[in-house]
Amino acid sequence: MNHRTTALHDLGVAELAQALRTRQVSAVETAQHFLQRARTQQSLGAFLSLNEDATLAQARAADALLASGNAPALAGVPIAHKDVLVTRDFPTTAASRMLQGYQSPFDATVVARLAQAGCVTLGKLSCDEFAMGGSNESAHVPPVGGTAPQPVRNPWDPARIPGGSSGGSACAVAARLTPAATGTDTGGSIRQPAAFCGITGIKPTYGRASRYGLIAYASSLDQAGVMAHSAEDCALLLSHLCGPDPERDSTSLDVPAEDFSRALDASIEGLRIGIPAEFFGEGLADDVRAAVDAALRQYEQLGARLVPIALPRTQLAVPVYYILSPAEASSNLSRFDGVRYGYRAPAFTDLLDMYKKTRAQGFGDEVKRRIMIGTYVLSEGYYDAYYLQAQKIRRMIADDFQAAFEHCDLIAGPVAPTVAWEIGGKTDPVANYLADIYTLPASLAGLPGMSVPAGQGAGGMPVGLQLIANYFQEGRLLGAAHRLQQVTDFHLQRPAGI
Repeated sequence: MNHRTTALHDLGVAELAQALRTRQVSAVETAQHFLQRARTQQSLGAFLSLNEDATLAQARAADALLASGNAPALAGVPIAHKDVLVTRDFPTTAASRMLQGYQSPFDATVVARLAQAGCVTLGKLSCDEFAMGGSNESAHVPPVGGTAPQPVRNPWDPARIPGGSSGGSACAVAARLTPAATGTDTGGSIRQPAAFCGITGIKPTYGRASRYGLIAYASSLDQAGVMAHSAEDCALLLSHLCGPDPERDSTSLDVPAEDFSRALDASIEGLRIGIPAEFFGEGLADDVRAAVDAALRQYEQLGARLVPIALPRTQLAVPVYYILSPAEASSNLSRFDGVRYGYRAPAFTDLLDMYKKTRAQGFGDEVKRRIMIGTYVLSEGYYDAYYLQAQKIRRMIADDFQAAFEHCDLIAGPVAPTVAWEIGGKTDPVANYLADIYTLPASLAGLPGMSVPAGQGAGGMPVGLQLIANYFQEGRLLGAAHRLQQVTDFHLQRPAGI
């Protein structure tokens, strides 16, 4: 594809990498184009920080490698990072007052590996504070061009949420402000915003991508992944993202990196796709059901078989997750006390008063809520009744998936019960938590999962199809998604005016 007849922001990662390799466009020209788009779409609130000097310096280095003929695969391809992945050249705030202005002395492994592959960092993207949320309404740091914090807006309808917690990442990709972005998924925070914004997003098996440099929310659940327009683009990025990191991340698995692009053209003739009854029951909106059903029929036409399966503990995933993740958050966020780094209350009487005021002023309501829940379930007298019981049920949820995979190769269903709702539309935290019902089980089990555009629902808003595979089967996931995208154009559709 010639970029002279197609705008740079219309190119996917694979197309842009090819245009850069063949010198149809320079890395500097590409970076300048996307920086300009980021500035002109500030009302969406996607970016929390830009550093034009750092971006262009990376782009010039990419151009030098491209000119030498010895450039890495993604040399000059722009990417933006969720603001919970630390970066040397850009502030890292986790969208929290607690870390506003913080500059890391090192890059997260995920950031470093994509840089080694040649990617050029455009900036840092908004998220729910400390990645705690499902709507991206809880950022407490002003976006680029703003003077006060604001929710990220869905480019398909700016009155609606983009999903969370990686809402800035999904918004930026959907609005063509970047061809790709990193995200993190603790309970669905890549898959849900990808679905709500009509893009493709994948969370690999827990432990396949290093957590070093990822500001922790819930350490046994947090997993970095990627968001882009297509499965092909995600495969290119994920191939460089994954791999062991034993010296820096003790939870990193000793599983070699793969070239996931090799799996894209695998036949899905005879592929068994499990359809869990629990994902299609009460609570699933009719418009979402219709779009998902249509996508499943496409798979049947491609030669796949739909197989009924059961995931009987699906309904328990919400209470289990909202016991375990706050418990881990309570421990992880105890380090933010005003002593070592981060925000410190300006006025206090003694050390204890400093702790109290610093945490009261530095954390937002949702983070405080989860810290309090976590502290409660870990407290004496409640640890056995709540935390240990939740751990046992988590194991049972993982066992349910293994039993299901004896009858199928992939599991498919909706990503969320509804399309994206209006900003401020769910003020009850529990209602917000219930929107994660279909993504939480795979996260609790540590399984790879992805969201694939599957059409539109009410109000013309995007609907995502969720695909879940067994451990280390990311290639199978990406191959199945790619085959669907070869016969549909949902991943090519864009919001009006973008």
